[in-house]
Amino acid sequence: MKRFVIKGNICYSSENKELCVMKNGYAVCDDGICAGTYEELPECYETFPCYDYSDKLIIPGFADLHVHAPQYSFRGLGMDLELLDWLNTHTFIEEAKYQELDYAEKAYDIFAEDMLKSPTTRACVFGTIHNEATLLLMKKLENAGIKGFVGKVNMDRNSPEYICEESPEKSAEDTEAWIQKAEKFENIRPIITPRFIPTCSDELMEKLSVLQKKYHLPMQSHLSENFGEIQWVHELCPDTRFYGEAYDKYGMFGKRCPTVMAHCVHSTEEEIQLIKKNQVFIAHCPESNTNLSSGVAPVRKYLDLGIKVGLGSDVAAGSSLSMFKAMTMAIQCSKLRWRLSDQELTPLKVEEVFYMATRGGGEFFGKVGAFEKGYEFDAVVIDDSNLRHPQELGIKDRLERMIYLADDRNVIAKFVNGNGFLRDKDGIKRTFFGGNQ
Repeated sequence: MKRFVIKGNICYSSENKELCVMKNGYAVCDDGICAGTYEELPECYETFPCYDYSDKLIIPGFADLHVHAPQYSFRGLGMDLELLDWLNTHTFIEEAKYQELDYAEKAYDIFAEDMLKSPTTRACVFGTIHNEATLLLMKKLENAGIKGFVGKVNMDRNSPEYICEESPEKSAEDTEAWIQKAEKFENIRPIITPRFIPTCSDELMEKLSVLQKKYHLPMQSHLSENFGEIQWVHELCPDTRFYGEAYDKYGMFGKRCPTVMAHCVHSTEEEIQLIKKNQVFIAHCPESNTNLSSGVAPVRKYLDLGIKVGLGSDVAAGSSLSMFKAMTMAIQCSKLRWRLSDQELTPLKVEEVFYMATRGGGEFFGKVGAFEKGYEFDAVVIDDSNLRHPQELGIKDRLERMIYLADDRNVIAKFVNGNGFLRDKDGIKRTFFGGNQ
């Protein structure tokens, strides 16, 4: 059983997004579940192994609600293009290469290794249309200790021939075969993944809806990212009033279908109300929205309405897996929207983006993203000693500096559902704490 204690400066978000801080306190893991945090370790836990990270920062693992694994290989390219041109010029060409497993092996090795080194512990990941490559991706993320969802992408129209599935029937047939083979994984689970409405026919969406209900799976896709995309959906789906209805009419927009939608930059009032009503999660992807000139999502409005919002790196439109960078850009973009176009929406604060990166996004995976009793024990240990300062800083100030200045090298240990990983001189190696694995 995974039973241990870690000691250090503990930081996590409460339900109301306030920062909970405990200086050199104790966080207890009991069989992969958090048994609480304590200023003084209770006697009943004194027999647990204690890993001493005194004066280091201990935070919940980050949840990346939107990342494209096959795009990791071309980060930083094509950033002078908008969404639809970028897809045709770079994305589809790259994703077609994953038909060859040798290429997928090399590319996904890099992606999984960098995910392991990052402070991310949970993720919603897009693969490609290829079954075997997507299963390979799931295997590599499972071996890297990440928990979350991976999707075999579906697209049967309005796509280059080399990346377009031959029919709705074949796409659905392949998807079901992939779902059944994916049952062997413990921590990486399948998620229904229509790329977005423009590349998925009505017949395909109907068939994916059947699979979603049959296997009780969550769903991920894109929503209201770019003006050209939104207009295209309007033309393709004249029976719907807004983009979100094109998913909702198939029963794949929240409610009994747990759903995460990336972007929501230009959602209408009607769409926003449906998102809230159906408890759809929004994956806010500030860097990719900036790089592809899509705009700045009204995240302040979503939070004030009580909508579920997390963060996404959205590689490769985003240039980095770093959720620290996603938090920083979420703040900066909200400031620009407030200053330049919408002064009713006040900028985001550090406490709010930290909540979105941990507890807010973590909720999509269950009780994840906080050090409260009953939560899965996901934690990241941060060493900020390289960020020297002429005076002593408080824990909250140190956390804020980490959000703006940190990179993966500051991660010295991480825990996913109680499984631990240590950084050594060659990087991060997998070491299970307190377990029998």
